[in-house]
Amino acid sequence: MTESKPLAGKTVIMSGGSRGIGLEIAKRAAADGANITLIAKTDQPHPKLPGTIHTAAAELEQAGGQVLPFVGDIRDDDAVAEAVRQTAERFGGIDIVVNNASAIDLSPTSALSMKKYDLMQDINCRGSFLLSKLSLPHLRASAQAGRNPHILTLSPPLNLDPKWAGGSLGYTIAKYGMSLTTLGLAEELKNEGIGVNSLWPRTTIATAAVRNLLGGEQMVATSRTPDIYADAAYLVLTSPAEKTTGNFFIDDDVLAAHGITDLDKYRVTPGDGPLTTDLFL
Repeated sequence: MTESKPLAGKTVIMSGGSRGIGLEIAKRAAADGANITLIAKTDQPHPKLPGTIHTAAAELEQAGGQVLPFVGDIRDDDAVAEAVRQTAERFGGIDIVVNNASAIDLSPTSALSMKKYDLMQDINCRGSFLLSKLSLPHLRASAQAGRNPHILTLSPPLNLDPKWAGGSLGYTIAKYGMSLTTLGLAEELKNEGIGVNSLWPRTTIATAAVRNLLGGEQMVATSRTPDIYADAAYLVLTSPAEKTTGNFFIDDDVLAAHGITDLDKYRVTPGDGPLTTDLFL
């Protein structure tokens, strides 16, 4: 491990990651020479979404990482257990868990199908709990070896302003379930040297979800690029785990704490026009 590449030789296991924010976070780790397992379902190209687990793996290897692409469903206990087992077998352990996979539907209660409700609970909340739980033995071993283990979940601060639950209750429950996983695991593991944190963006991020599900090209134009999320995640994952736990970080706050305040390069549209603030803030 070198000082300039703190994630060199570290092993990351991530849910999702075949595109968007997860892929950018993984690429940032790969540039250090990290080992990365992606657990994703996208084996074949999707008509509306860029990238598959295979194109993502190729990008990560090109960036400098070793990659285990695991085609599987984060909702399937046996598949996640096998992904964890194969990761430890191939790379010798697990140092970092990134709970990135997430489903979104902002429908109000009366319009939300229970099938979609269950999908969001199973991927967002249960998936984050499951991957974290199954990785714990390896994270504990990483802590004992002084390898600075982290769990990072892409979920918002627990904001109990009723407008969020009142606007899209099903999605709010699912995302806050992810955040409760951070809150609870940070407390549960507080004396074990494992950093457990959430990270959320100040503004909307230009992803397929924003383009296809939330606001189309108009919202993309008032968003920041996934790079800001990836740069903030990298700073969290390379911070001392025993001192950095139980936080609900916001991406630009993380950058500011490290002296990075010029964020113009992260804008999709150059200039100083207003950006769209993300949900739950």
